[in-house]
Amino acid sequence: MKKQNRFNLIFAIIAFFTLALTGVSNVNAAPKKANSNRISVNYTLKVGKKTVDSKKVKVPKKSKVITGLKKAWKVRETKGFVTEIDGKKQNPKKNIYWTYTINGKWATKGVDQQRVANKDKVKFTLDKVHIK
Repeated sequence: MKKQNRFNLIFAIIAFFTLALTGVSNVNAAPKKANSNRISVNYTLKVGKKTVDSKKVKVPKKSKVITGLKKAWKVRETKGFVTEIDGKKQNPKKNIYWTYTINGKWATKGVDQQRVANKDKVKFTLDKVHIK
């Protein structure tokens, strides 16, 4: 009879821990679902040819370029054009402006219209723009 009681006790303990661990794994699984609606975008800031900062930013899917930029740095913009990032201002009198590329290609839309995708590389450069 003692062997049967021991067996029942061991079985009960194993069953208890199995159920407890199953509950813990479900708690940890919930946040992963919430993160599936977020993407990671790499932002780089350059002044001239010098890289001054770079950050990987998580933003919601279908976000615009400006969303991640504002999450990472203090930004001023007017009508979709960035005029200042992290205290570095453009200077129209000297033809120095902020421009940006996505994955090495010049952007065709303003930062408030251009969407980003997972693992995009967005590079902002403050430099003299040659106007012909």
